[in-house]
Amino acid sequence: MYQYIKYYTDKVMRALTSDVMSQVAILGEGLLAAWINGHSIYLCGNGGSAGNALHLANDFIYGAGLNHGAGMRAEALCANIAVITCLANDMGYENIYAEQLKVKAREGDVLLVLSGSGNSPNVIKAIETGNIIGMNTFAILGFSGGRCKELADCPIHFEIDDMQIAEDLQLIVGHICMQWLREQDLSIHNKPLDKSR
Repeated sequence: MYQYIKYYTDKVMRALTSDVMSQVAILGEGLLAAWINGHSIYLCGNGGSAGNALHLANDFIYGAGLNHGAGMRAEALCANIAVITCLANDMGYENIYAEQLKVKAREGDVLLVLSGSGNSPNVIKAIETGNIIGMNTFAILGFSGGRCKELADCPIHFEIDDMQIAEDLQLIVGHICMQWLREQDLSIHNKPLDKSR
């Protein structure tokens, strides 16, 4: 077991010390700009990545705002099972996120896709739809990065062939951003944080 712990943690550390981490700053700045300007953050993924989308939406709504009196407008598109099953049944599983974005998202909003492979049709369609709307599209990806790597404005791609570590990295990146956002002095920006909700 101890050997396996070292094997696993070594893989995580290699990812965290790679050049890919420089892209995390771009995500953080994109989230901050959206927050300052009253835009919304939408997250999506499948399986464990869907669980991480729920987790990070909570962190952006609550944790990021602890020092500011209000958090971010964040929503995990996988949260409403009635909407998910309706869209999957009537329009196909590949449309469960894209159709929600067509209704909810606006130009300047942020889409954050979480995916191991980057090749699931529903997250691909989400990015395609986000790009058409004029959203700022980000993706945290593992393996080859897949189609999402090609489509996202800012792909954060960890070349790691391990789904669990890919999912660990999604949360680590999200937590880094959340803690950084919590510590920002929002008063130094041109437009004040919109707290009229």
